[in-house]
Order: sequence, then C-alpha cells, then structure tokens
Amino acid sequence: MTNTITRRSTHQVKIDHLTIGSEAPVLVQSMTNTDTADAEATAQQVKELSDAGSEMVRITVNSPEAAAKVAEIRSRLDDMGYATPLVGDFHFNGERLLAEFPECGKALAKYRINPGNVGKGVKGDEKFAYMIRTAAENDKAVRIGVNWGSLDQSLAKRMMDANLASATPRPPEEVMKEALIVSALESAEKAVALGLPEDKIILSCKVSAVQDLIQVYRELGSRCRYPLHLGLTEAGMGSKGIVASTAALSVLLQEGIGDTIRISLTPEPGSPRTQEVIVGQEILQTMGLRSFTPMVTACPGCGRTTSTVFQELAQDVQNYLRQKMSVWRSEYPGVESLNVAVMGCVVNGPGESKLADIGISLPGTGETPVAPVYVDGERKVTLKGDNIAAEFLQIVEDYVKTNYCEGGAKRSRTRVIPIQSR
Repeated sequence: MTNTITRRSTHQVKIDHLTIGSEAPVLVQSMTNTDTADAEATAQQVKELSDAGSEMVRITVNSPEAAAKVAEIRSRLDDMGYATPLVGDFHFNGERLLAEFPECGKALAKYRINPGNVGKGVKGDEKFAYMIRTAAENDKAVRIGVNWGSLDQSLAKRMMDANLASATPRPPEEVMKEALIVSALESAEKAVALGLPEDKIILSCKVSAVQDLIQVYRELGSRCRYPLHLGLTEAGMGSKGIVASTAALSVLLQEGIGDTIRISLTPEPGSPRTQEVIVGQEILQTMGLRSFTPMVTACPGCGRTTSTVFQELAQDVQNYLRQKMSVWRSEYPGVESLNVAVMGCVVNGPGESKLADIGISLPGTGETPVAPVYVDGERKVTLKGDNIAAEFLQIVEDYVKTNYCEGGAKRSRTRVIPIQSR
C-alpha cells in the first residue's frame, strides 16, 4: 500500500534500527503490564508483543528492583533474537533510578519523561535536567509525554491566573488544553538547551476524550515539527476502547499527524495483551498507510446466510494467516499485502472473490452446496463436502509459496475486474 498523506513532522528520530518521523512509516508501540522486576516474565511478554507486530515496547521503570532488571531484560531478548527497542517509562523518581543504575539507561532505547511527574520548582528542574543529560550522554531518544491527568500544576495555575486576568477569558477547559501543549513545547525547548539534539525528541499530549485529543494534536502539530506519539490515555475496554482509538487516531493520521501510535486498551479478563497491537496494525492497514498481515474480507451475513459456515471459515482463515505470518514475514516478503475474501452467498460472493487475490463464495441458504474458489480473478476450482476449510487453507498456502519470493516481488498478472449490476 502507498501512503499518499503528507506528514507534518519534519524531524526524524533514530531509535536503534528504527526511524520515526517525516516520511518514515507510522510505527506501532505497546506496553507491558508485567512487574519489570520479574525479568523473565517481562522479556517473555515483550517477545509476545513483538511477535504480534509491536515495533517498540515500553516497560515500567518505577523502582530500584525494576531498574536493576532492565539490562537483564535487554540481554534475554537479545539471546532470543529480538532486537525490539525498549522504552523506559519514568515517573517521579527517574533521575534517581538512572543515577543508581547506569546500565538501565544504557539498555533502554528511549526514555519516556512526564513533565508533570518530574517534580516542582527548582528541584523538579534539576531532576528533569539530570534525565535529559543522561539521555544525551547515552545517545538516547526521549519522548516528552504530557498527560491530562498529570499535568504540571504550577504551569496550569500560571496559565489559569493569566486567563482570569485577561479582558476576554477563555473557558477553563480550553486553557487546560493549551497548558498541555505549552508543557510539551516548553519542555522540548529546555531539553534542547540542556544538550539533547532536536532529532532525539518525540512529543505527546494525551487525553482520554476523542474530540479533545483531535483538537490538542491538531494544535500541537501546527506548532512544532517534532515526531508525535498518538494515543488516548485510557481508551477503555473492548469495543469501546477500539472504537474510541480508531475514531481519534484515524482523523489525525489522515491529516498527516502522528508518527507512532499506541492503543491503550484495558485488557478484558483472560484476553491477551497483544490485542492492542493488532488493533493498532488494523487501523493503519485499513487506512492504507501500512500492511502488516493479509486481510480477510468477509460479509456480515443476512437472511440468506442462516448457516454459520462462512463465519467459522472467515475466523479460521484470519487466525491461520496471523499464525503463519511469524514465518511468512521473513520467507515470503510482501505477503502482508495478500487479500483473501470469504463470502457467504451468491449476491456479492463471486464479485468480491474475484476482486481479492483468493476468494471463496460459500453457498447461502437454499443454494447449491458448492463453493467456487477464485484465484487472481479467475474461477479455479469448486469445493464441496466436509473438508472445504482445510482445502481452502491449502490453496492459500500454495498461492503464497508460488506468488511471493525473496525480495518481496510478486508475480505480475493481469486481472479483469468484473462489473456487475446490483
């Protein structure tokens, strides 16, 4: 897929093997929820998130026990063959942990610093300066991450007082949004003055409401050219969290705002942490910004599809493709752009199947119990019986092995797009 959206950030930040900002791809980030002091569990979860497609993983560094294990976590990941950059999430005591555990600062690829939680007054300035200088000495990037729920209260009070004294005061909520932006920009200016290069700085201003997030990032994006990290502070659980994140991030990404994203879903009991990675990937892929895994087109079902066969097959195909991508990603470059259609009846089934690389049109209620399969727009075989799912998955496997090769090239072909009256 080709990104035709003009990105607003112009600075590029190098983080290990990754590039953030400008025309570089929008990256998907996630965060562990393990106790960082448990190096084995944290490294394992970073591995799982990386396998799901997370390109950076943030870990909490909140205690001496956690800071002492960061280098070990990095070593464990390296031993497993995972170069995923680790981001250290610092609040309240980051300067002390970096001072006491210098190997922690060296093992991290990026520091996340929240100006509102560094400290107040001169002492806070000193703590901020220590963290920034440590990042500069270690040649590390810094995300200055401002949050609505932990905004620098001295800055907020200063701006509120100035607003009250104004001849035309603005609503308090507007002043608070402006305070988020000012906090990020002033902190970036301080970081540069302290010796951190501009190409080592990423900004974020997170809130939890969709419209507020859009408004804040539009303004922030118009006032700086630093790469921006997008995400709601707390997206929520289940469909609410997915919808809220998609609604907010899609608007901003379409306007060229945003260089890394994180979907801060509250995991449902028993659900994997990797769901937030998949949602982030699907936002980017459905917008045409990036390709991560083959996409499955499937109809929603209606009165013509009283059987659940097509639903089960669509789920099986999607799960199969995701499972295979850990191997296919390296063996068959370019396979992430594969499109598969699983349709439930004759109304749109043949047409959608012809438009996909591989498509199957299952019989609807009362239709002949056969399932034509289309490959590159042409009907190749008709499946029937009890093994349709297994036979179709084998067709997909054979197609991948035949059509994708080293270097990401895909065999050229000419497809006739059917025009059907509806």
